[in-house]
Amino acid sequence: MRAGVPRVLWIPAVLALALVLLPVAGLVVRTDLARLPRLIAAPAALRALELSLTTAAMSTVACVLLGVPLAVVLARTRVRGVRVLRAVVLLPLVLPPVVGGLALLYLLGRNGFLGYVLDVTAGVRVPFTTAAVVIAQTFVAMPFLVVSLEGALRGGGDSYERVAATLGARPWTVFRRVTVPLLLPALGSGVVLSFARALGEFGATITFAGSLEGVTRTLPLEVYAQSQADVDSAIALSLLLIVVAVLVIAIARPRALEGAYASGGGGR
Repeated sequence: MRAGVPRVLWIPAVLALALVLLPVAGLVVRTDLARLPRLIAAPAALRALELSLTTAAMSTVACVLLGVPLAVVLARTRVRGVRVLRAVVLLPLVLPPVVGGLALLYLLGRNGFLGYVLDVTAGVRVPFTTAAVVIAQTFVAMPFLVVSLEGALRGGGDSYERVAATLGARPWTVFRRVTVPLLLPALGSGVVLSFARALGEFGATITFAGSLEGVTRTLPLEVYAQSQADVDSAIALSLLLIVVAVLVIAIARPRALEGAYASGGGGR
């Protein structure tokens, strides 16, 4: 017999739900429904949406390629200083995005030490390009993936990996045949969170990449630009961004949770 939810929890739960839903309802009420299709289908809006989806997908791939190894190292390494390293990795979660954008700008900009080297040696300038958008999104989104994966690794323990190593499997084989399959449910959840975070990124992007239409102006930046000129357009694009984000989470998130339950997480 399942335990019921204490009644005292319903009041703060309803307030929390209202805190999320009511602002969205306010946007819906304020929307000019007659102009909504035309505002959403405007060329600038479609370009911004396409750029947002493309860069968010690219940054999510970068998060997987970089974040999976990082999460494994953080979860399985027993060296001194790993807690400090973990705090540094999670820093983008608590930093204001604008601060992250400034940090990237003074690393990869013309006056940054790495940006200066790239400019002089290869003639490559990263800021205010589409690549800068991807880097900014990866910077703010990767911690979500790392947190999901590291938590799964620590919660699941390393008994299977120890058994495989005892049977003679090499570290790479253990990682490929044991660790990665155990991570798949958490990886699905982390990918969804990372993509959603990248899709909504604003502060680091506008600081590091600017707001160049067709090049760096993603949908959140287009919302901001339209808010200065046409409030109805800004509201319509905000709703579009909300719908896209909800669709991404609604389609992918349940599958990730089902995978976690099937792997045994739901029975612990």
